[in-house]
Amino acid sequence: MSSGPIVAVLVIALVVAAGFGVFALRRRQQPDLRRWFGSEYGRTVERHGGDTAAAERELAQRVERHRELTLTPLGDAERERAERAWAAVQARFVDSPAQALAEAGALLGRVARERGYPDSDVDAQIDAISVDHGEEVESYRVLRAAPGRGASAPAASTEEQRVALVRARALFAALIGADRTAGAAGNSRSALSKPRAQVTAAHRTGHVPAQREHHA
Repeated sequence: MSSGPIVAVLVIALVVAAGFGVFALRRRQQPDLRRWFGSEYGRTVERHGGDTAAAERELAQRVERHRELTLTPLGDAERERAERAWAAVQARFVDSPAQALAEAGALLGRVARERGYPDSDVDAQIDAISVDHGEEVESYRVLRAAPGRGASAPAASTEEQRVALVRARALFAALIGADRTAGAAGNSRSALSKPRAQVTAAHRTGHVPAQREHHA
């Protein structure tokens, strides 16, 4: 057998091996989208009617767009200002749950913009946040959708609104710096589950109590 065919076979083998190597490298470089996005992965698959491939294409695109962002942490003054604003939102929940949720959504948007997330499109902002906070981002969608509930949709109960604000608090804490606010987040979630007898004390300490009852 001449050396020509042998060389050709070796070249083909090397090309095939190189192709497999490149494929394997790309697979290693691609994120595990299910683990990366957590519960957001399941929500995206559901929105695509169970089409996993379509959902993963969307999530991969979110990751690529996210890589173009320049995110920065909040400074101490910005963080303290945001925490005061959230405390005011929690206090407002006593008399006006719907307004408190609207203000909480606006505050999340403002903090996200200050961090460097997109500011021209709420949907784009939520998609970008989901790359970093896939477990918590749905709470932002809930707050954004609350004021726009259709006339035919049943009004959210006070308990549903309370739960929405509790869940949004976790995302707020993550955006402003979870390492510094984890304790405050835990205290807030605990306060929201307190019985009505503790409403007044919770209000004085800045926690979110249940809605105030009005009597004739």
